[in-house]
Amino acid sequence: MPRVPDLDFERVELREASRHYGRRRALAKTSLTFDRGQITALFGPNGAGKSTLLGLVSTLMRPTSGAVYFGGQPSSILGDDLRRQIGVLGHDLFLYGDLSARENLEFFGGLYGVRDLDRTVDEALGAARLTERAQDRVSGFSRGLRQRLALERALLHRPRLVLLDEPFTGLDDESAALLGDRLARLRADGAIVLMATHDFDSATGLVDRVICLRNGRARDLGQVQESLRDRYRSVMAEEWS
Repeated sequence: MPRVPDLDFERVELREASRHYGRRRALAKTSLTFDRGQITALFGPNGAGKSTLLGLVSTLMRPTSGAVYFGGQPSSILGDDLRRQIGVLGHDLFLYGDLSARENLEFFGGLYGVRDLDRTVDEALGAARLTERAQDRVSGFSRGLRQRLALERALLHRPRLVLLDEPFTGLDDESAALLGDRLARLRADGAIVLMATHDFDSATGLVDRVICLRNGRARDLGQVQESLRDRYRSVMAEEWS
């Protein structure tokens, strides 16, 4: 499906973005920029603000203060045309167990308004290596197979921005490798990819940039050359201003 030209953004920016829940600060005055052709990993303990950051960038949450910009335009004025450029894979895979793999993709493809739906669904099943399971009910799939299918569900409309929350959870080595290859292709195609994860091993060699979060604050580590796990432990042991 062709992208809307005036929303074919190449950059997403958080400008002093904060999100509070009553007195609890989930994200505090965070300014970050994400560019096309880049995979960014978000690391941090539970409750650090990773999911909140993804929620703001997905437009499913509004900042308490500050703003999120897409191609220099604030998300508050862009509406549904912007959401057509975003693909999200979260903890809830949004798949219907009573439907087959093909039926799930056809359903969501219809919601997205995907053109040439049959071909697009065939390509998605092939990318997930589920062509032979296309007519099987999703209720009989393992977690790894459902994760593969859900990723393709999120990518059917060829979004510019792809947001992933713990995408490697529950995957075996084959599925994790397949996911890594798929993300690398998205980067090559010019997508902006943000991934919250605890999986240092899977992220090593895949991500271009690392951001650590703690207590709603973010630190941009840029490219990390040494062990991601060691660098993360070192940063989390430091005092944060």
